[in-house]
Parts: sequence; C-alpha cells; structure tokens
Amino acid sequence: MTDVLLYHHIQGLTDGVRSFADSLRQAGHTVHTPDLFDGRTFGSIEEGFGFARELGLDAIRERGAAAADELGPGLVYAGFSFGVTIAQRLAQTRPGARGALLMDSCLPVAEFGETWPEGVPVQIHGKEGDEFFDEDLPAARELAGSVAAAELFVYPGDQHLFADSSLDAYDPEASALLMERVRTFLASV
Repeated sequence: MTDVLLYHHIQGLTDGVRSFADSLRQAGHTVHTPDLFDGRTFGSIEEGFGFARELGLDAIRERGAAAADELGPGLVYAGFSFGVTIAQRLAQTRPGARGALLMDSCLPVAEFGETWPEGVPVQIHGKEGDEFFDEDLPAARELAGSVAAAELFVYPGDQHLFADSSLDAYDPEASALLMERVRTFLASV
C-alpha cells in the first residue's frame, strides 16, 4: 500500500484528523501524522492562527519538512488547509513524491516552482462557498487544468475543514465522498 505523510490544519492534530488518518490505515495505508503543535489543539481557526504566529509560521513549516526528512522519499504528501502549505511544497520540490492530497486549500504552483512536477498526481478538495477555499479556487482550477494527473473536487456548502469529524464544520456526506475519492487515489499511486 501507500505511505502518506498527513499534515494537520491550523487547529492542530485534532481527533478528527486522527480519525481521518485511522480510516486510511484501515484501508491498508501507512499514515504518518506529525504533531506540529506539540499536542495543542484549538477551538477556532483564529485561536490556532494566533498560536501559529507566536511560534512562527515558517518555523512550523520547517518542522513539517523535517518530519518528511525522517521518512525519506516515496511519500504521498497530504494536508488540510494550513497543512497544505507544507504538503504542496514537498510534493512540488522533493524528488520521489508519489502524489499530493490538498484538502481545503491550494496554493499557486508558482509558489514553489515554475511547474507541477511531471508524473506526480494530485487531488484537490474544497467547498464551493468556503471563504478560505474560495480564495484558493483559481489556483486549484489552474493546477487541475494544466496537469493531466490532477483532479479538483468542489463540494456544495461553505464549511472549512469539513472532513474533520471533531469540528462543528464536519459534513458527514461530503467527508465520506472525499474519503472514497482519496482511497481511490491512494490505490492508484
């Protein structure tokens, strides 16, 4: 099966992110979930960003990259929202990346290089009315339109972090569909 390095969102390594990882493990994948906040979780996006700013956003991203260094090549890099900033960078810049799963966010490819790396498949997931994902939707559409092995899935609704079962934003129906698509993706890489 597949080795996945999954980065949590700005509210931390919540029970919902752990549950998502466990679902992938039950499907036979090895999923690594580094805790970039040392056990801290937050009740809101704003609280999480406040904590992250105190630690330093770049320092947190470097901790995420260091977790990848410990595992070596051949990974699928995955992230939720803030975690996408790490996962996407690694998928674009690390030799041997097997794929990328970008959930609730997508940055312009130019942030990390001129083009998406050849042969690295990517899935992008987000809600059409999510104020955060709406900002990223042009970049997601550009990536999906320029890379043969890219898929963009836009779900109805406006919840951010909708696949985290421990948050109020959780959408069971959309989350189940996302999980089905992620499992199909992982089975193909």
